[in-house]
This record gives sequence, C-alpha cells and structure tokens, in this order.
Amino acid sequence: MKHATPATLDGIEPLLAAIRKVTGLRERQRGIFYRESIAYLHFHEDPAGLFADVKLKGAWKRLDVTSGRAKGRLLSAIRKVADSP
Repeated sequence: MKHATPATLDGIEPLLAAIRKVTGLRERQRGIFYRESIAYLHFHEDPAGLFADVKLKGAWKRLDVTSGRAKGRLLSAIRKVADSP
C-alpha cells in the first residue's frame, strides 16, 4: 500500500480542507498531519480504495475513506480527539 499521490490528494481536497480547520493539527506535508510533534494522520491508496492511517487512543488505526460517509466518520473521530484534553 503506497502513500497517496498528489492526484489522489486532489480528489479529497474538501476533506483535507476540513481537517486543516481542526484545532491542534498541523499539516507538515500535504496530506500528512501531526498533533503537537507526533505523527497523527496520513493517507494511503491501493486497488481496494483510499485509506487513512490515524492515531486514535494511542494506536494506529487504518480506516477506509473511499466513500463520503467514511470520510465523515474520519472527520468526526478527528474532531473528538481534538476536543479531548
């Protein structure tokens, strides 16, 4: 599974724009986000679809974000983490 290409990231730009607005996250490279100084979120693509690797509760989780509904679930999970201490 390879990291998402610039063309793939172009296709999820609305999601990336929403993630950029989440307090406490910083995009060091396009599509690669950190929380404080710790890697937090990035995207992969393969023939099965688009996936986000996101650190939730201290562990990496791979989430399918191919569908609009799945993108919404990812954004919701990220916002919950941002709202927690």
